Amino acid sequence: MDLNTVWFLLIAVLFVGFFFLEGFDYGVGILLPFLGRDDQQRRMMVNAIGPFWDANEVWLITAGGAMFAAFPNWYATMFSGFYLPLVLMLVALIARGAAFEFRSKHETGRWRGVWDGLIFVGSLVPAVLWGVALGNLLLGVPIDSSMTYVGGFFNLLNPYALAWGLTTLIVFTLHGAIFLSLRVEGELGELARQAAQRIWPFAVVIGFFSVGVGYFVTDMFARLGVDPGVIPLGAGAAMLVSGWFIRQKQMGWAFGMTGLSIALSTITMFIGLYPRVMVSSLGSSLSLTIYNAASSPYTLRVMSIVAISLLPFVLFYQGWSYWTFRKRISGDSELEY
Repeated sequence: MDLNTVWFLLIAVLFVGFFFLEGFDYGVGILLPFLGRDDQQRRMMVNAIGPFWDANEVWLITAGGAMFAAFPNWYATMFSGFYLPLVLMLVALIARGAAFEFRSKHETGRWRGVWDGLIFVGSLVPAVLWGVALGNLLLGVPIDSSMTYVGGFFNLLNPYALAWGLTTLIVFTLHGAIFLSLRVEGELGELARQAAQRIWPFAVVIGFFSVGVGYFVTDMFARLGVDPGVIPLGAGAAMLVSGWFIRQKQMGWAFGMTGLSIALSTITMFIGLYPRVMVSSLGSSLSLTIYNAASSPYTLRVMSIVAISLLPFVLFYQGWSYWTFRKRISGDSELEY
């Protein structure tokens, strides 16, 4: 296995971790105005993800840095072609981060209402735009012989990409509802479980619809072959099984199943792309691959040494933060946010 493939796999792992962790993060933020009946419950919801949201985003920052260093042509084409959606996402994430820090600086309802609204919007917008981006990566975008995106903003808002935007929105919301039911006690925890039970059918329908349409409008499934293998089939099975666990009130297992579905779906996407990193709709020969988009072999070797040295510290910090703040939140808990 060459270093180009190794770094492609590493970036895939980083996105798996990001969507698994930030997925429930976004989901709780999206549910904030719907489940939080009063300020106390909204504070409990914010504190459920407060210790984790910034650490979860480290996975995205690391993935972006790995793309920039290992596959600079991929980074340049994607970030220039998807410039406006990525700016919108960045603005939403900035507003969301500020909201976590400022919502409890004053106790007035109007002040907290504004910041709660920004947490909602700052969670909703990225949840949708990530799905739109993934849909376009699978479908293909117009890339010419100079590795330049030659489409416009509205090229990205095609029906297939929008279907994936709706899919990630609903699946992340389901993932967040299950996480919230595990993190908080009392009435709010039960409300979160009931919300998960109501959201699950929509996640299954839109998820299978988007995958089914993909059979006809993309070549991803053709590349997987007649027998797609255990990974994509496992993604669908895990989502189906999660509904049974929700009804049985076994929310830990339900969270594991939705997380597994997200992880296996992301892996399936990378399998369908390989060895490409961006599909050109203007011709297969114009697609970006792990070879024509990559840095020099020397750069990849140096990056490998750096990654091996630093990755254990990132994983240790992530594990430490979740262990430290593992206690469930109740109405009597000391709330920071």
